[in-house]
Amino acid sequence: MPQSFCQLHAHIVFSTKEREPYLGESIRPKVHAYMAGILNELGCSGILVGGFVDHVHCLCLLNKMETPVKMVQMLKQDSSKFIKTLDDRLHAFGWQNGYGLFSVSPTHVDSVRNYISEQVEHHRVKSFQEEYREFLKRYNVPFDERYVWD
Repeated sequence: MPQSFCQLHAHIVFSTKEREPYLGESIRPKVHAYMAGILNELGCSGILVGGFVDHVHCLCLLNKMETPVKMVQMLKQDSSKFIKTLDDRLHAFGWQNGYGLFSVSPTHVDSVRNYISEQVEHHRVKSFQEEYREFLKRYNVPFDERYVWD
């Protein structure tokens, strides 16, 4: 076959360091837009970036030339630098060390997009930790609670 084809949708989730509520309502849209731009620059077609005060969700189409590990590393590194420029109080900002990356069937892209777009409402009743545990269980990811949070 002369060409390589790839259609891998991913739902990426990660938190601020120690789940600190750094991403207030006034900066969240800027951060999400900036992160979508980073994904697009990496050739990852950022479909939607959303989240709440202490975490983000990124829905994207992965680039066949970039490893997911490298892509998430660059996404976190570049967005962290940007966030620190938004407000003097954000000089200590950082993302958690780890992340979750979950495959999304093309038939479920719209439902994941809707889920991400309703994060503010969703987190009125559920914490990020509860949400993240549910993802790990739904995707049958074995985990030890002692090592999930930093």
